[in-house]
Amino acid sequence: MSTWHKVCRLEEIPLRGSRVIPHGPVSIAVFRTSDDAVFALEDSCPHKAGPLSQGIVHGHRIACPLHGWNLELSSGIACAPDEGSTKTYEVRVDHGVVLIAL
Repeated sequence: MSTWHKVCRLEEIPLRGSRVIPHGPVSIAVFRTSDDAVFALEDSCPHKAGPLSQGIVHGHRIACPLHGWNLELSSGIACAPDEGSTKTYEVRVDHGVVLIAL
């Protein structure tokens, strides 16, 4: 069963940017899109484990900074022709506070 954990206030994540949260042996990247949608993915590209948090957010996708793979922020699935996925986490915004289910 997941428990909701406070990440930060929404405005503390830059538009088209991210914030990294350590979670045990992995890091989680929490992304904010230009339309204030918020998504959370494991901070590791399925291709060569590039830090997705350092990539470019465009629309509801993230481009990995290492080799340019694009992943859907909502599902963590790589866009064709690339294949693979990274783990996603449920996230919500409640009264301006970003929460993640862990």
